[in-house]
Amino acid sequence: MTPRGILWDWDNTLVDGWLAIAAGLNAAFDRFGLPRWTLEEVRGRVRRSLRETFPEMFGENWEEARDLFYAEVRARHLAVLTPMPGAGEAVAAIAAMGLPQGVISNKQGPLLRAEAAHLGWAPRFRILVGAGDAAVDKPDPAPFRMALPALGLPAGSVWYVGDTALDMEAARRAGCTAVLLGDAAHDGGPAAAAPDLAFPDASALTAYLRGDRRG
Repeated sequence: MTPRGILWDWDNTLVDGWLAIAAGLNAAFDRFGLPRWTLEEVRGRVRRSLRETFPEMFGENWEEARDLFYAEVRARHLAVLTPMPGAGEAVAAIAAMGLPQGVISNKQGPLLRAEAAHLGWAPRFRILVGAGDAAVDKPDPAPFRMALPALGLPAGSVWYVGDTALDMEAARRAGCTAVLLGDAAHDGGPAAAAPDLAFPDASALTAYLRGDRRG
């Protein structure tokens, strides 16, 4: 099973930016007297986009909470951003194989594109779709309808690679192959995420693709 193109999730798939996300959430929680989340809680709970979750969490104050969150994240996200193990090598290797790549994330579009540029990865991607870029965020297929034409490929020939059950749901709803990176520990493990394929990390995914292409 070899793809003709790759669409990636961003946070916890290609990069670790959780410190900035946690700081932003806790700034908003502090403002409204809500309990703080530990970094581990942030990793385990953050799935859907801000525009979907903040109205649930903050009610009529969600827009003020949003502004506090983004101010904190913008102040620090590039300084704490680190690639996930093997991610930079995977992006470079897949580009060298001639496979078009893109990103679909529930991170706000401008933040996503700033991070890709900061890492020097932006030229590797045909498109970077973040939260707010499409009419609805993933797991809705709308972001995929934006991204797939940029790859010039039908959904059935594209892998969507992510780290959560929500990512696997998004891939299936869009008609892409659902590929899990990591153990999906916060989502009940790989069996609960129900991917089409699973790899422990980006290096293993790259090795698989290189093997397929040599074969």
